Amino acid sequence: MLRSPADPAIDACPAPWAGNTSFNAETSTVGRVADLVLSFVLLLLSAPLWPLIPLAILAESDGKWLFIQDRVGLDGQTFRMWKFRTMRPIDKVRPIDKLPDDERVTNIGRFLRRTSLDELPQLINVIRGDMSLVGPRPEIVENIERYRVADFGRFQVLPGMTGLWQVSGRSSLSREQKAALDLEYVESRSLWLDLRILLKTPSAVISGRGAY
Repeated sequence: MLRSPADPAIDACPAPWAGNTSFNAETSTVGRVADLVLSFVLLLLSAPLWPLIPLAILAESDGKWLFIQDRVGLDGQTFRMWKFRTMRPIDKVRPIDKLPDDERVTNIGRFLRRTSLDELPQLINVIRGDMSLVGPRPEIVENIERYRVADFGRFQVLPGMTGLWQVSGRSSLSREQKAALDLEYVESRSLWLDLRILLKTPSAVISGRGAY
């Protein structure tokens, strides 16, 4: 995974990356092992859904059932993030931010988003080492040009499938609130905090608050 030389927004990321010195190598190793073990367990538990979700997606709209997009992760490097497709193709400019009434979202897509099942393929990203189970969400490349200098601190850690703002309101939060929570996570990162976020994630998904 190399930083994309063709993207000036990513090349403009402040460097070097200082990292979080309180999260030492030994703790990082424990976190990585936990990511792998939990990801494999979740893959096994969700195995019955893997053939059903693509069939439901393709039954409602034409196109591929898997959505692949370049995202920005650790140290400003880009990687290919995977999701189940939740939108139908429409000849319109794609908004950078999520919209609560986006007409491109399919019926099955709304269900997948509300339950976060659209993100199941990211377990593969976690196993590959592109992501962690917990961390700031992987950023859309086009959003980098809107960053303040302080916002680049979120790239000191691996992006995650869930994180502090996902259990604090999800998409109902403003961009500024999300950025503040991401930076708070980086500053306070610990295995205990990761465990707390993981334990809060199911209730956040069930509540449906900010999910669209």
